[in-house]
Amino acid sequence: MTPPLRLTLLAALSLAALPLTAPPAHAGTDPWVRAWGDNAQGQLGNGSTLAQQTPAAVIGIARDDVRRLSGGGGGAGTAANSFAVALLKDGTVKAWGSNATGQLGNGTTTAQSFPATVTGLSGVSAVSAGLNHVLAVRGGRILAWGSNASKQLGTGQDTTNPYKAPIPVQSLDKVKDVGAGCDFSVALRQDGTVWTWGKGDNGRLGTGNNTTRETPQKVPDLENVEAISVGCEHVLALTADNTVKAWGKGGEGQLGDDLKADSNKPVDVAYLDAVAKVFTANATSFAVLDDGSVAGWGRNTERQLGDGTASHRTTPVVLDHLKGVQDISGGVDFTLAALDDGSVIGWGANAAAQLGDGTTTGTTGTATVTALPPGSGVSHVSATTTGKSGFAY
Repeated sequence: MTPPLRLTLLAALSLAALPLTAPPAHAGTDPWVRAWGDNAQGQLGNGSTLAQQTPAAVIGIARDDVRRLSGGGGGAGTAANSFAVALLKDGTVKAWGSNATGQLGNGTTTAQSFPATVTGLSGVSAVSAGLNHVLAVRGGRILAWGSNASKQLGTGQDTTNPYKAPIPVQSLDKVKDVGAGCDFSVALRQDGTVWTWGKGDNGRLGTGNNTTRETPQKVPDLENVEAISVGCEHVLALTADNTVKAWGKGGEGQLGDDLKADSNKPVDVAYLDAVAKVFTANATSFAVLDDGSVAGWGRNTERQLGDGTASHRTTPVVLDHLKGVQDISGGVDFTLAALDDGSVIGWGANAAAQLGDGTTTGTTGTATVTALPPGSGVSHVSATTTGKSGFAY
């Protein structure tokens, strides 16, 4: 008799081999996390390395079991290092995709195209995937794994070899949330302070200089922060009074301070208040306001901002056509949003089918396309940090 596990894998592989232009699943047809776009490293988690033009099921991960999913890595094709990690509600973590820097945390550097549990990791409350490393919070302290080439693991140890299993970050406790960027790391403590470490280029550590640091340092003059969102090279912080601070790379307007310049300390995002949520894509920023409207700013060369132009925006622009937004994420040239009706929409570039609508045609004007229809059960989205893969859960 064929073992049940083998049957499960064979069924999943058969699903992944279905025509790539099959229509998206409709409400109630399956309970799985779904993924689409580039898949050269197995980052879609469906047991194959075939690209997907529409959302395909991630093997064995039901969206109701997921607390947070974070796409990491980037690039496209066989040179990519894209991967993903999922924090389950039972406190365990699963990872899949590229593993060139040990970012899957399984003790190897071998890629895998299906989710596997990060060994020995439980009791986790938050997780974030960066360009080539991962951060996780357990009991208020941080564990990290993957590349440490820019000291982004915060261990104070060797930067030559990757860490293929979780290792403690120095110093910090009472951590509420973490965000992993491109070669740097950010932590939000329960007391509302923000701490950073790793690569300091473009001022992305927010400490007043561009120095790379191997241990966490407090971001000066920043208090009462309630939420953070970390892009590739910039950071947004939402404060208790519903205002937004930003720092790091700003050459494409992603700091929203009416400049195209980096800042190594927090600056105010201009013309923006009454903010409920903040989100970063690769080099684009978004805010959902208390009245439900959405504003965006930053990189826009591929229309990933969605304001009807292809020009960078240095201050927030209200995106009147976006309503009911629950979550936003994006990769290097595209943006995804989960809406309150259970649908997932996208806009921007689409050459690698990263919008998930069954085509490879990008959007124009303020148009959006649908990856998953209303009633799909999805409430969150994620994307690979600098890549062309999307996730919905």
